[in-house]
Amino acid sequence: MSKTCSRRTCLGMLASGTIGLGLGTPARAQTFPGKTIQIVVPFPAGGATDAVARLLAERMAPRLGKAVIVDNKGGAAGVLGTDTVAKAPPDGHTLSVSLTTNLLINQFLFKKLPYNPQRDLALVSQIALAPIVLLVHPGVPARTGPELLRHIAANKGKLSFGSWGNGSAGHLSGAFMSQSQDAGMSHVPYKGEAPMVQDLIGGQVQMAFASAQQAKPFVDAGRLRAIGITGEQRMSVLPNVPTLLEQGLTDDVYRITGWVAMAAPGATPKAVVQRIADEVRAACEQPDVRARITALGFTAVARGPEEFAAAYRKDLPVWERLVKATGATLD
Repeated sequence: MSKTCSRRTCLGMLASGTIGLGLGTPARAQTFPGKTIQIVVPFPAGGATDAVARLLAERMAPRLGKAVIVDNKGGAAGVLGTDTVAKAPPDGHTLSVSLTTNLLINQFLFKKLPYNPQRDLALVSQIALAPIVLLVHPGVPARTGPELLRHIAANKGKLSFGSWGNGSAGHLSGAFMSQSQDAGMSHVPYKGEAPMVQDLIGGQVQMAFASAQQAKPFVDAGRLRAIGITGEQRMSVLPNVPTLLEQGLTDDVYRITGWVAMAAPGATPKAVVQRIADEVRAACEQPDVRARITALGFTAVARGPEEFAAAYRKDLPVWERLVKATGATLD
């Protein structure tokens, strides 16, 4: 014990965390980063989320002075990889780069998750917004959102929409569109976007929401028609496609977007969370990084912990309402 403080004073400092003992929060904050940083992506390698994670890992490593590696842990709708991060030591050396579904929506789709995303995960950075594109087969006689809604309403029980999986944003958005017109559209879930898009091109389903990365080549080639995009801003990769909001579809489901984000174990010290968020922002401010994220169909924002938390609170009731309204479940 230091000669400069009394026994009572030092015990008080220990209790408050002012003096770290190696396991305490301040010690973890002061020694970060102390080893290789692992970014867990709860999907197989090769997708857009994986590409964002690897891009950030490459740019963050030199500034942090430690290796940053990406580990793909797919399975169970992203639950396995997310749970790995939730249960990791809260020292900033295990992170997740994931999607809205895994960090927010899954808590409403599963009756029981092995983790509580609002308690067991710390929001680090909302890296990028991820609008989705409403697509139709060229044989559908609609070119705008309102025209499509009228077509759906006039063909009750005759149409189907695809999604890249039960409980996905594409499923929830399509189901809401059907319900809003009392249309009784059939939902066809696929294991991923690629087979969904191929069946949409073939006319097996008439409409679907998809990522810009999947949609753009087929829209450009005229094999699919883009009706509109979700969110409040047009996308740089599809500048001529208006938002659904612009077209008068004002419900929250058309206004909201998914996102790509970084999270850490829930008890990670705030100073460590902020340091990581700062490094994400520094990486996203590099023009080539921003251009690459844009090319993937995202909009780089790199919002820090407080701004991300505010966006999370705003989005949460919308997704909860959608899940309940559609009856979607993954149990």
